[in-house]
Amino acid sequence: MEEVDVEPAITNIPAASDGKHLGFAWGPGDILTYETLYPYASSGVRGSGSLYIHEVRKDEDIYSPILRKLFNESHHIFVGLQIIREDLPSKNKKPQFVSISKNYRSVIRACMEELQQAAVSTKVADVATQYGNQVSILLAIELIWNLCEVLFIDAAPAGSLLLHLLDWVRLHKADVDEKAREVLQSESPAEHRDYWDVVVSYVLQGRLEEARQMLVKQATLHPAARNMFKLMDTLLSKMPFYNPGGTQTLTEFDVKWRHWHEEVDRCLQDNSFASNPHLELICKILVGDEDTLLEHKGLLSTWYHFLVTRLLFCHPTVKPTELHFYAQSCMTMFLDMSPEPLDSILLAAFEFDIHQVIKDCSIALNNWWFVAHLTDLLDHCKLLQSHNLHFGSNLREFLLLEYASGLFTHHSLWQLAVDYFDHCPEFGRVYLELQIERVPLETERKALKVLRICEQRQMSEQVRSICKIMAMRALRNNRLGSALSWSIRAKDAAFATLISEKFLQDYCAKGTFSDLDLIDNLGPSMLLSDRLTFLGKYREFHKLYGEKHFSEAAKLLLSLMTAKIAPRSFWMTLLTDALPLLEQKEVIFSADQTYELMFCLEELTSSLNTAAVDADRPMQDEDIEVTKVELLRLALARNLSMAIVKEGTVEA
Repeated sequence: MEEVDVEPAITNIPAASDGKHLGFAWGPGDILTYETLYPYASSGVRGSGSLYIHEVRKDEDIYSPILRKLFNESHHIFVGLQIIREDLPSKNKKPQFVSISKNYRSVIRACMEELQQAAVSTKVADVATQYGNQVSILLAIELIWNLCEVLFIDAAPAGSLLLHLLDWVRLHKADVDEKAREVLQSESPAEHRDYWDVVVSYVLQGRLEEARQMLVKQATLHPAARNMFKLMDTLLSKMPFYNPGGTQTLTEFDVKWRHWHEEVDRCLQDNSFASNPHLELICKILVGDEDTLLEHKGLLSTWYHFLVTRLLFCHPTVKPTELHFYAQSCMTMFLDMSPEPLDSILLAAFEFDIHQVIKDCSIALNNWWFVAHLTDLLDHCKLLQSHNLHFGSNLREFLLLEYASGLFTHHSLWQLAVDYFDHCPEFGRVYLELQIERVPLETERKALKVLRICEQRQMSEQVRSICKIMAMRALRNNRLGSALSWSIRAKDAAFATLISEKFLQDYCAKGTFSDLDLIDNLGPSMLLSDRLTFLGKYREFHKLYGEKHFSEAAKLLLSLMTAKIAPRSFWMTLLTDALPLLEQKEVIFSADQTYELMFCLEELTSSLNTAAVDADRPMQDEDIEVTKVELLRLALARNLSMAIVKEGTVEA
């Protein structure tokens, strides 16, 4: 795959026969938006047709409330898997991996049951159909996952392998239990029309104890055939099953099983059950007669059930390496038509072709959840180390990135995707940076959530971008405090200066500050810009004045002007604020300080006079300015005389 750095060429789509044109564009999160337009008429006026916009999502499952539980629960399992220590030996980690696999399957099962209940309870036919389809998909997913757990993760050896496969079939062929309940709850179970189907189904699944219990009811009804039923009971009870935890070796088990098999075969050759076709049928199944098994496709229902039954009664010590041969032959014998995608996936698993399983599942299933989580687990089991993609990332990371990118299109599931990106070492951060910028920031709460994620990962560019967006939005809504807070967080000096100006303009108009708590607690943040520093210090002046610390307030006011921190446009306001201090009975400003204030006033009046010549201002505004200047000059002169007298008296 080559990266293209140029703009892609425009693809022209020819008009349809009805004169409509089709355009399309990728929306956020790989959502394809189709737009159908009528062409412009030759006169340049649009035709009379209407405008249609169709939104086509590539993954509908994330919008299902029930399936969202699957995504949430599996996320916790995924995160737990990532923290398993790498330095532990594989032998010690295997039980943990099997346990994690079972946890994933239990989550699938729980969602499946909830979907089944929802399908039954809903009264809307379309919704019931949708739930039914989702149940079918989850059934297939759980079936494949369970088989992968047996073959790849648990990696059961010969002997144990068949036991696991029997459990696999029994779990996914549970209809026999419902039928058995129906039979047993009837008035005369042995005479129920499904009685023999239940007995044969039990035998086909290797559930010989249940089959024996059912046969007892039939034996009670036919005392004359008691010996025949007793012989069948003996054969069923004597069938050996391998015990992995026992002292018996696999070779010893194989010898014992062959002896039993020969005994069953002798009974069949002796016509011991010739007078009872049902018992003879069971005997043929026990001996592993393929024709008999194939005659009962209805009870087996699937080729993989046929495979496990055939192994049970013909090859109980089958090795993992031999499975593919039996699987292929069973599928060929059982199926009368071309295999479905599920059949191909299961066959690939029996052939131990992990990559083919993942590839086929990616094509057949409607989202990336299954392949992403299964591949991640298999990768932790060190089963995918040899498979890298041609464009950089390995298979595990590629699938996780695709899955997490899909989650980012959802209004709440995007938070789960962050952890998936975190555990993709090669491209995870790049994807996260691109996707996090697309998250719509509808509320400040959501913005803070996104911001926290970015700050925890030192994503400074994204932090600045989010803060700027929120600051601009707050400013547009005239929420100056919030805008200033976001601009400080973004460390945006220019924007902080702009908002500080707005605060000062607001003060000039109203005579009071808004958002005092924020301004009072700026701390070191006020150093972000000169204007913000002035805003903070000017507010500090007001606090000192309000607390009657007049000398400190006077020093601060003077320093704001002499240090040129205060904008020139605000000098008149500062000098006006000095008036109450100048008119105090006690001398606040020293002679030197008063001279400095006078100098500032003269500098300001000269600039005001120059500005007045250049611009036509209303007479009323000029009169107000002149009055202020005269009052200030008078107050400054009075204060200067008092300060000189006071200082001269002190010196004397």
